[in-house]
Amino acid sequence: MTTMPGDEDRLRATADFVREQDTTTLFPLLLPCLDGPELRALADRCRFAHAALLVFPPDGRALRAALADCGLDAEAADLPSVVVRERLALRHGLAATELDVRILRPAVVGPDGARRAVEVFALTVPPGSGLAPIAAHERARQHEAHLAFEVECPDPLVLRGLCAILARHGAVPDGGGYNPHEEGTVFYFTAPPGSKAGYHRVELYAHGDHQDVLTTHLDEQRTRQPAESLLRLLTGAWTTQALAAFARLRIADAMDTHTGTAVEPLARTVGADPRNLATLLRYLVMLDVVAEEGRGYRLTERGALLREDVQGSMRPLALMYGGPFYESFADLPHTVRTGQVAFEHRFGENHFDHFARHPELADLFDRSMAASSRMFAPLPSHPVLTAASQAAEPAVVVDVAGGTGELLGRVLTAHPRLRGVLLERPHVVEAARRFLDAAGCGDRCAYRTGDFADVPPGGDVYVLSRVLHDWDDERCAEILGHCARAMPIHADLLIVERVLPTDGSVSLATAWDLHMMCNVGGRERTTAHYAHLLDGAGLTLVDRSPLPLDGSVLHARRSPAP
Repeated sequence: MTTMPGDEDRLRATADFVREQDTTTLFPLLLPCLDGPELRALADRCRFAHAALLVFPPDGRALRAALADCGLDAEAADLPSVVVRERLALRHGLAATELDVRILRPAVVGPDGARRAVEVFALTVPPGSGLAPIAAHERARQHEAHLAFEVECPDPLVLRGLCAILARHGAVPDGGGYNPHEEGTVFYFTAPPGSKAGYHRVELYAHGDHQDVLTTHLDEQRTRQPAESLLRLLTGAWTTQALAAFARLRIADAMDTHTGTAVEPLARTVGADPRNLATLLRYLVMLDVVAEEGRGYRLTERGALLREDVQGSMRPLALMYGGPFYESFADLPHTVRTGQVAFEHRFGENHFDHFARHPELADLFDRSMAASSRMFAPLPSHPVLTAASQAAEPAVVVDVAGGTGELLGRVLTAHPRLRGVLLERPHVVEAARRFLDAAGCGDRCAYRTGDFADVPPGGDVYVLSRVLHDWDDERCAEILGHCARAMPIHADLLIVERVLPTDGSVSLATAWDLHMMCNVGGRERTTAHYAHLLDGAGLTLVDRSPLPLDGSVLHARRSPAP
């Protein structure tokens, strides 16, 4: 029999979560941009202590029975909860004395054998109590659910530094207090919007009374956040240009990932002013692109991605986003006001024509597309491609507007029995031929020059990777129609795009929607929107699978004849 309806399932899920997680995996989930030195600083000074939830037992006996049913210690000691009681009273306009809130911490063992706890806040709500609406409100909103990290050997300097790291990565101060019953201080934060941990609040817990640090933390909650957060957002352009300058001057290529290089010789190598180069490098330290090493700077793992000659180099992206696309974003107000494409307003022509007239930009664009290929790294293992590779006769994969062949090369390399056809513009086909020859699969690939109207018939799998988001709905309908007419009845179509969320969650697709609007006049779309476009072309959406970087692969087939 359920002793606490609506609470036992949450209690059991929280206990399972605590048993499975550890410190080093949780912090990057909570703070998605966190890595490098700051991740080590947090992991070295904090340990995952508990996950917390607020439950509403009718009495103490029901609470103990629920703990036992969830495999937790039913005899765990309880203490008054000062902080949560005051937060509840403030939220619901009650006197704190009207609320009986207890705190229990039944222990569990984590995957590394370390002891941690489920922190259970219990507000007693007897049957027929006037507190029932409060319980319903709190269950729905989960205000008190949080993840807690205990600070080991806390002192004021360490606490201020840890709070600063959390704030720097988007965590917002959200209260706290001192509990004299436990002789401990808690610092609450709201997790940043991109948090993937499933909890919206984070707690730092430190033994002892740390009133000075707590006062600063509470003051920041009251006064600091809106202005400082906005200021950090407004300086985002500086970050883009700092990374672009670092890439354009080829500074990463002149640095080592293990040994520091002094500023003076580095400046001579890249042809820069030593003083100004030092200013740039100090800024890039904050971004974990470079790190101080001795009397110089070394390249970090993140910064190494801006080298030209490394696998998966993102240098072309830095040059593109800090170059023509950066310029066009200056005309974003024009796009929002008029509906016209900012790139066309800035450069006098659409970006395809503009790049075609400037070969160096066309090459940069093609390389920047290849640089973001991590999105489709898992695509070769898609069931459609796996099945095609196991067919009795060698199957053909047609990559429509396949760029320089990065995706097709991955597919053909993973499946030696498959053959490929790549359709592209003439100058891109030559680059693709060189790439696929170098990848060792050029002998299994044919090349077609042309436009979307020239989609070759007779393939077994057709691929549209990051194509449809370049175009408005009318042009997308034409492209899908060309594909549908070329596809045999047995063929499959795989569409790689970022799909807009419908639940308000944070996604790169939302940012790319703005980018496409500004630079090409295209857009990102929801799954339902793609299904509608496919249906109009005589195709049916079969399923959707996730890809890295908030990407998706949409699988479609020819619709059955009526």
